[in-house]
Amino acid sequence: MIFYFSGTGNSRWVAQTLASMINDTASDISKIEVIPPLTDEQQIGLVFPIYAWGAPEPVIAFAKNLHQSAAFTFGICTCGADAGKALKKLSKYFHLDSCYSLMMPNNYIIGGKEMDVEKKENCIQKIKSASDILQNIAQEITQKKPVYHVEEGTFPRLKSSIANWGFNHFARTTKPFHVTDACIGCGLCEKNCPAHTITLHDKKPFWDKPCFQCLRCIHECPTAAIQYGASTTNKGRYTIQKYL
Repeated sequence: MIFYFSGTGNSRWVAQTLASMINDTASDISKIEVIPPLTDEQQIGLVFPIYAWGAPEPVIAFAKNLHQSAAFTFGICTCGADAGKALKKLSKYFHLDSCYSLMMPNNYIIGGKEMDVEKKENCIQKIKSASDILQNIAQEITQKKPVYHVEEGTFPRLKSSIANWGFNHFARTTKPFHVTDACIGCGLCEKNCPAHTITLHDKKPFWDKPCFQCLRCIHECPTAAIQYGASTTNKGRYTIQKYL
């Protein structure tokens, strides 16, 4: 069984692609109400994006509720560059026999004026490269080969502790979220929010707490009406379906 959490589709694509390679099943963590029995599983995997050099809150909560078994376990994180100590920290809650980081197109467009979606050719190349790497990962998982292929980057311990703490305590505010007149009241953001923090009032979305900052609402809005302060104005939007 492969469990995944995904905002704009990168980790979902990785989980589903890998599942097809190793004849497994991929399940969305945000849609699981009761963890299924895992006693007969041959392998158990966690796939998720990196948020500020850490695993997203729902992934950590899910891992804490998983019971360790005799199955071979692995974790794969998707990231724009490096992952820090995210997988080693996650392994404290649910032991991982193998760990991987996989570079995918970056879509964190709220981090500053200079941060935008990547060019189309870059996205296509990164996805193609990830597909090739997944072939090797599939072989190693099938062989139950314990490895640690993670690009931790510079100062990984500092990033995954202080920087990640700061992100979770200060950067996940929903106050900057707002919609422009381009909003058509379709309700897609409310329907697809994994944190269930969006509700519609007079056909306009409002954000409460908590928020995972997956940015699914921003990127999947069909009219690009959702903004985060002034930092996302005139920036591109990303979902992996555009490049598959």
